[in-house]
Amino acid sequence: MTDSCAICGRTETLTRHHLIPRTRHANKHNKREFDRIVVKATVGICRPCHSQIHAVLTEKELEREYRTVESLRAHPEVAKFAAWIASKPRGFKPQIDTQRK
Repeated sequence: MTDSCAICGRTETLTRHHLIPRTRHANKHNKREFDRIVVKATVGICRPCHSQIHAVLTEKELEREYRTVESLRAHPEVAKFAAWIASKPRGFKPQIDTQRK
């Protein structure tokens, strides 16, 4: 699927990002607090933004604090990356350090 990335806005081939990570779907907190539709919600984002999100945030952080596109865009490292990659051409593949600090 090719469309605009929800994080950086580039027209790119998109991946599905689960706003609440799949590994956290069975969590009792999620089952108690949210509808199944909310827990399984996805958004289309480009591969570089997807990789950056998972490089800087843990799955628990994604579940608890960054389960909306707006909150993801507001994260300082994600916002900095999105601003940087927004000017890159379609198909650009940056190297992303996946080692959490």
